[in-house]
Amino acid sequence: MHPSASVGLEPLRQPPGTVQGTGGVAVSLLGLGRDLARTRVLDDLDLHIPAGQFLALLGPSGCGKTTLLRLIAGLDGPDRGAINLDGDGRAKAYVFQDACLLPWRRVLDNVALPLELSGVPKAKRHAIARQLIATVGLGEAVDRFPDELSGGMKMRVSLARALITQPRLLLLDEPFAALDEFTRQYLDDHLQALFLEHGMTVVFVTHSIAEAVFLADRVIMLTPRTGGIVLDHWVDLPRPRDRGTRVSAAYLAHIQRLAEALTSGVVAA
Repeated sequence: MHPSASVGLEPLRQPPGTVQGTGGVAVSLLGLGRDLARTRVLDDLDLHIPAGQFLALLGPSGCGKTTLLRLIAGLDGPDRGAINLDGDGRAKAYVFQDACLLPWRRVLDNVALPLELSGVPKAKRHAIARQLIATVGLGEAVDRFPDELSGGMKMRVSLARALITQPRLLLLDEPFAALDEFTRQYLDDHLQALFLEHGMTVVFVTHSIAEAVFLADRVIMLTPRTGGIVLDHWVDLPRPRDRGTRVSAAYLAHIQRLAEALTSGVVAA
């Protein structure tokens, strides 16, 4: 189904009221280092992410963005340094580039899966899942299977599944990279709305400068040359950001600043 179909682009909706955010968790990286295939990907990296901040990780391929995200998630361990989470470090969720939906399960049961694995009774987990499915604008698709959904709809199901455990830390690895620009901008809008509603800390990996500026409070640029941070850029655009933001002089100035950093050789491989 094309993403512009009526069920694919329903208006943004506020949650029905019982699914509420729990606030963010602060993340501190101290002297972090990671080696892969005898190559130093990250080296002596220090970074503090305050609770409730939306941080974008930007940089060329091979600079360590996904590696850093996996370390924060606990999917891999560092070779050097430490990662400290100020709060309940278990309350985190990871969204991959692929939606990773179970093809034999309907949307409802895909979203409810984390609660099912935690032993939450069926009626309760389905009620919570329905609320989140409506929140991401897919209420009419609750009984569909993944192969009946567009790419953008699948990613919204993945977001709903990530949010069902009420994470205080949401980690996203280029979740919209494979989508067309129209759908990508729509989901950027949707992700911003979810961030503002739930108040969690977000770390978002992207190759898109425009996407990073639109979504983030702060953009960190990594480089494979030093295995660390070469630019820490704050985005002081007011929220909520909308279509007007995308054509504003301030928005374009932030994009230009980051583009110049990339093209000047500061972060060249």
